[in-house]
Amino acid sequence: MEKNTNCLRVYSEIGKLKSVLLHRPGKELERLTPEFLSELLFDDIPWLKRIQEEHDKFAQALKENGVTVYYLEDLLEEVLQDTGIKEFFIYDLVSYMNTSLEVKKTITNFLKERTPKEIVDYAIAGLLKKEVHEVEPQSLVDYVYKDSPFFINPLPNCYFMRDPAAVIGNGVMISSMKTTARKREAMLLKYVFKHSKTLKVQENLLWYDYRSEYPIEGGDVLVLSKKVIAIGISERTSPQAIEEISLTLLERGEELQEIIALEIPKKRTFMHLDTVFTMVDVDKFLIYPGIKEKLKVYRITRGEKGTIRVKVEEDFTKVLETSLGLDKVNLIESGGGDEITGAREQWNDSTNTLAIAPGVVMAYNRNEITNTTLVNHGIKVIEIEGSELVRGRGGPRCMSMPLKREDI
Repeated sequence: MEKNTNCLRVYSEIGKLKSVLLHRPGKELERLTPEFLSELLFDDIPWLKRIQEEHDKFAQALKENGVTVYYLEDLLEEVLQDTGIKEFFIYDLVSYMNTSLEVKKTITNFLKERTPKEIVDYAIAGLLKKEVHEVEPQSLVDYVYKDSPFFINPLPNCYFMRDPAAVIGNGVMISSMKTTARKREAMLLKYVFKHSKTLKVQENLLWYDYRSEYPIEGGDVLVLSKKVIAIGISERTSPQAIEEISLTLLERGEELQEIIALEIPKKRTFMHLDTVFTMVDVDKFLIYPGIKEKLKVYRITRGEKGTIRVKVEEDFTKVLETSLGLDKVNLIESGGGDEITGAREQWNDSTNTLAIAPGVVMAYNRNEITNTTLVNHGIKVIEIEGSELVRGRGGPRCMSMPLKREDI
């Protein structure tokens, strides 16, 4: 892929992790109520104090292992110091509101008077109607949504930073999010990667647009090597989007040779590829055993004159070995290969490990059997507490967006 001067570089899943983007859970989680749990993609309400403590320990463990940690909220605040960018950001933020144009104008004027930090807080934690006085319904839309407590909805899933964007090579895929509850997250990332002095990326290295018709999310993208990327066809990522980004990456990336598309059952339990399959070492992968027989595999390569070729493959393991140039790959089964243990620990994101170096991963300590199985296969496991973090249905990989890794 083309070279640039930014600090983004991810050509593998397992190269020593140098920097990462996180979001520390905030008051957006305190705005979850039983009534809106399903709409906001949660099964339970986390305890904010404890989830922040767990997230802080996760960040500290990363730092102790030599990883530089950036926070979304800090970078956004930096970007919005520019008054021109702030104005455009407010316009985009307000565009997601379910209100009349007149109410949107009122909220726009309200936000213009706020500081960059306050705007970032509203963008992530939401804006309650009671925080803006004397805004009366102006149209049918306003009356229909009158019972909602929010002008701007909160983003409780925002601490799962893997999904709204993914660094591939030294460029960025800005995700087109599948669910309404998360669409605005990608817009926030677009502002960071377009305008942050810390992480700014060149326009020609933006691999995908969050406004695209076809959904794709970062949890389905695994950068296996400079030559190979795996992308899940899942509940959240469409085959059309994979074709679009494959064409872009194969056209612009000199070293990239193929994309392996892996179709998994389209269930909430397996919402992304990384909930059932992650890379933990040069020749080792962690896989949920309940998925092995259900995988459908497609190999995507360059075609003629700006086209791609798609080939159906039968043997998933053989595809990995051939594509990665390995004599043998080891598929380590989560839950020790036990059907019941595997299913129970997969629900608690046992397979959603974050590799911070070859053969070194971070995982929730609650998944005891899977972690023991990894250790028995020569993998070092750095355990973190996740009793509250896991309530949002994501693990260490879901919570982190790698920005830079050492090459393998």
